[in-house]
This record gives sequence, C-alpha cells and structure tokens, in this order.
Amino acid sequence: MRVSSWMMGAVFSVVIFLIFPHVLAAQTPPNAALAPSAALASTARQNYEIGRGLEAQDRMDEADVFYNEAVRITQDEIARNVATANTYTVMTWAMRRLNRHADVLSWGERGLALYSNEFSLIETMGQSLFFLGDLNRSLSYMRRYVNVVPIGGNSSVAYFFQGEIYRMRGQFHNADIAYSMAVHLHPGLALWWFRLGSVREAIGDLPYAIEAFQQAVSLNPHHQGATEGLARLQPGRL
Repeated sequence: MRVSSWMMGAVFSVVIFLIFPHVLAAQTPPNAALAPSAALASTARQNYEIGRGLEAQDRMDEADVFYNEAVRITQDEIARNVATANTYTVMTWAMRRLNRHADVLSWGERGLALYSNEFSLIETMGQSLFFLGDLNRSLSYMRRYVNVVPIGGNSSVAYFFQGEIYRMRGQFHNADIAYSMAVHLHPGLALWWFRLGSVREAIGDLPYAIEAFQQAVSLNPHHQGATEGLARLQPGRL
C-alpha cells in the first residue's frame, strides 16, 4: 500500500528543516557564547529564527542563548497581557528546541485554551509528546494537525513523526505512506529518505527501497545507513 503517484505529485512542494532537540545549557547568561557578529534581536520570532540558523551550523550553545531570549520575551508579553497567538507559538517552538518538553505541553495547553485554532501548537505538542515517549498521544496530535493542515505549514514534519511511530510499532505499510508524504512535501532531507527506504525494505518492496536509499545518498553521500542499504540490495554496484 503506497501513496499513489498522483497524490505524491499533488502534494510535492520540509520543513521544514528538522533537527532533533539538544540538551539545554542550563542558566546560560543572556550574552554568553555569542559570535562577534551576533546580537539579541528585539522580537521573540527574530531570536528564534537566529537560533535556528545557529543550530543548523551546530552552534548549539549560541542557539540556546537566542531560544532562551525568545522564551523570555514571550513570557514578558504574557505577563504584560499583550500576548497573541503568535506569542504562544514562538514560545513553544523555542521550548521545543531547548528540550523543555513538559513546558511545551503546559504552555501549549494554555495557548490552545485562548486560541483554539492555533494548530501549530498542536503539531509542536505532538513532537514533545513523542520525545516524552507518549506515542499514542503524539500520533493523535499529528493526525489532528494534518487533518487541518494536510499540505503546508509543518505538515511534512507531522507526517515524518507519524512515520516514526508506525515504524517503531512495526506497522511498516503505514510508515511507508507517512514517510512518502513527508519526503514529497520536503524532499531535501537524507534522513527522511533513509527512513522511507528502510520501511520499504522491511516490507519487501525492494525496487522502491533502492530508489529511496539512492535519494538519501544523493543528498548525503556519507549517510552510512543509506549506503549500507544500497550495498545490501545492490551488491557490487557501489
């Protein structure tokens, strides 16, 4: 069972750029570890985006400074009663990057109580539930998100996490569908293609597994899992 080529084409357009969370450097001083050209921004969203850019460069300690500043600004907005839906969204995004998953759930619930249509909160909470090991609720939140936002937003991430949960449960056909949606919404991540190849190999769909592993290697020639997958399925071709 696979998403049809028509559906794949229709949804082809990440994240979205996904990086798994890292450990929060506790009590980092506001201006510690900044690069010479880096400076804290005036808005929570700006600080969050700077943090994401630093994280993409593996400059985790510096990224944490900006994530913490984003949290500080959003909490100040709430304290001054000037918060908006975006306040809660950016707060939970930053807390998610800081690995503060329990706080994501707590503040996400508060945000949803005020802004029930702020669906990005649902997706972020679904991620935190995943990392807290509550896979049933995580899957429920991710399904809820894509039912409302099937394409766009963070839907590629939501599909990827669904694929992760199905794969971990051994439901490889469902994982195939979820990962397929993820890579067609955001085709630029080697990890996602590798995951797709692994579940296709598990169900014996070897030509399509090879195709997925090849995509992963084209994006990251040093991806060990994908190169090993091709070596298994195409011996002598590498």
